[in-house]
Amino acid sequence: MFNIKDNLVTFKIKAQPNSSKNKIAGIYGDAIKINIKAPAVEGAANKELIKFLSKEFKVSKSDILLKGETSKQKFITLPLNDRVQEFIKEYS
Repeated sequence: MFNIKDNLVTFKIKAQPNSSKNKIAGIYGDAIKINIKAPAVEGAANKELIKFLSKEFKVSKSDILLKGETSKQKFITLPLNDRVQEFIKEYS
Protein backbone atom coordinates (compact mmCIF):
# COMPACT_ATOMS: atom_id res chain seq x y z
CA MET A 1 0.00 0.00 0.00
CA PHE A 2 2.94 2.34 0.73
CA ASN A 3 5.75 2.86 -1.77
CA ILE A 4 8.91 4.30 -0.22
CA LYS A 5 11.68 5.56 -2.48
CA ASP A 6 14.37 8.25 -2.09
CA ASN A 7 13.04 9.39 1.31
CA LEU A 8 9.55 9.94 -0.17
CA VAL A 9 6.43 7.89 0.43
CA THR A 10 3.58 7.49 -2.07
CA PHE A 11 0.20 6.02 -1.23
CA LYS A 12 -3.31 5.90 -2.63
CA ILE A 13 -6.15 7.70 -0.95
CA LYS A 14 -9.89 7.81 -1.40
CA ALA A 15 -11.07 11.36 -0.81
CA GLN A 16 -14.54 11.86 0.67
CA PRO A 17 -15.55 15.53 0.23
CA ASN A 18 -18.45 17.25 2.04
CA SER A 19 -17.68 15.51 5.34
CA SER A 20 -18.44 16.92 8.77
CA LYS A 21 -14.72 17.22 9.57
CA ASN A 22 -11.29 16.53 8.13
CA LYS A 23 -9.96 13.17 9.31
CA ILE A 24 -8.22 9.98 8.30
CA ALA A 25 -11.09 7.51 8.28
CA GLY A 26 -9.11 4.29 7.87
CA ILE A 27 -8.38 1.73 5.20
CA TYR A 28 -10.66 1.56 2.16
CA GLY A 29 -9.65 -1.39 -0.02
CA ASP A 30 -6.09 -0.66 -1.17
CA ALA A 31 -6.30 3.02 -0.20
CA ILE A 32 -6.49 5.24 2.86
CA LYS A 33 -9.87 6.98 3.17
CA ILE A 34 -9.66 10.65 4.10
CA ASN A 35 -12.73 12.73 4.89
CA ILE A 36 -12.54 16.38 3.79
CA LYS A 37 -14.94 19.17 4.85
CA ALA A 38 -14.72 21.12 1.60
CA PRO A 39 -16.97 20.35 -1.38
CA ALA A 40 -15.54 18.92 -4.59
CA VAL A 41 -16.00 22.21 -6.44
CA GLU A 42 -13.29 24.18 -8.28
CA GLY A 43 -10.47 22.36 -6.50
CA ALA A 44 -11.66 23.32 -3.00
CA ALA A 45 -11.49 19.74 -1.70
CA ASN A 46 -7.98 19.25 -3.12
CA LYS A 47 -6.76 22.46 -1.45
CA GLU A 48 -8.33 21.41 1.85
CA LEU A 49 -6.81 17.92 1.48
CA ILE A 50 -3.29 19.35 0.99
CA LYS A 51 -3.78 21.70 3.95
CA PHE A 52 -5.00 18.83 6.15
CA LEU A 53 -2.15 16.49 5.14
CA SER A 54 0.38 19.27 5.73
CA LYS A 55 -0.83 19.72 9.32
CA GLU A 56 -1.33 16.00 9.95
CA PHE A 57 2.15 14.98 8.80
CA LYS A 58 4.01 18.20 9.71
CA VAL A 59 5.30 18.84 6.18
CA SER A 60 5.16 21.91 3.98
CA LYS A 61 2.18 22.14 1.62
CA SER A 62 4.64 22.63 -1.25
CA ASP A 63 6.27 19.26 -0.41
CA ILE A 64 3.02 17.35 -1.01
CA LEU A 65 2.46 16.06 -4.54
CA LEU A 66 -1.08 15.18 -5.55
CA LYS A 67 -1.98 13.11 -8.62
CA GLY A 68 -5.57 12.54 -9.70
CA GLU A 69 -7.02 15.96 -8.99
CA THR A 70 -10.37 15.20 -10.67
CA SER A 71 -10.69 11.66 -9.30
CA LYS A 72 -11.80 10.44 -5.87
CA GLN A 73 -8.87 7.99 -6.06
CA LYS A 74 -5.70 10.03 -5.67
CA PHE A 75 -2.01 9.38 -5.15
CA ILE A 76 -0.18 11.41 -2.54
CA THR A 77 3.61 11.73 -2.34
CA LEU A 78 5.24 13.37 0.65
CA PRO A 79 8.56 13.40 2.50
CA LEU A 80 9.24 10.55 4.89
CA ASN A 81 9.50 11.91 8.43
CA ASP A 82 8.82 10.45 11.90
CA ARG A 83 5.10 11.27 11.78
CA VAL A 84 4.73 9.64 8.34
CA GLN A 85 6.60 6.55 9.57
CA GLU A 86 4.19 6.27 12.53
CA PHE A 87 1.28 6.54 10.09
CA ILE A 88 2.73 3.77 7.89
CA LYS A 89 3.14 1.47 10.90
CA GLU A 90 -0.42 2.18 12.01
CA TYR A 91 -1.98 1.49 8.59
CA SER A 92 0.24 -1.32 7.28
